Amino acid sequence: MSQKFDLADLKRRMEGAVAAFRSDLGGLRTGRASASLLDPITIEAYGTQMPINQVANVTVPEPRMLNVSVWDKSMVSAVEKAIRESTLGLNPMTDGANVRVPLPELNEERRRELVKIAHQYAENARIAARHVRRDGMEALKKAEKDGEMSQDESRGKSDEVQKQTDETISRIDSLLAEKEKEIMQV
Repeated sequence: MSQKFDLADLKRRMEGAVAAFRSDLGGLRTGRASASLLDPITIEAYGTQMPINQVANVTVPEPRMLNVSVWDKSMVSAVEKAIRESTLGLNPMTDGANVRVPLPELNEERRRELVKIAHQYAENARIAARHVRRDGMEALKKAEKDGEMSQDESRGKSDEVQKQTDETISRIDSLLAEKEKEIMQV
């Protein structure tokens, strides 16, 4: 695969890592139920892993309750199992084709668990940004080796890539700090 160095593409991909992290954090709800809370959960369905929103409809009938209406009755137990085994610490109950998910009151221990999950999401986003940096650096080395750019030009551009990476990681860290403060607030 021939890689051309494109700083705009690298920035776009790093933005994608930040956007995915924001989306993950959106799933970590503090005090209230939210349909997006279950978005990170995937279900083994029809021989493949599918997001929960492709096998069921998630609604919020009460502030501390989620209702998952599974479209295919044969998938109800798989959905319940996936919710139970997720890192969200929820205890779903099956009611026919529906899975009711009461949200526990957030005690100190649960808040700390949510903060740990947020830290895992942040680390995944940082890793994604570093992968983009690595791809950019490899493209620069290749361009320099193939004589498409001078060593000085390559060094300058690699400094730009590093600067972009540092800015992205800094944004991820500030989003994490914001979410951590929100979670720990009683």
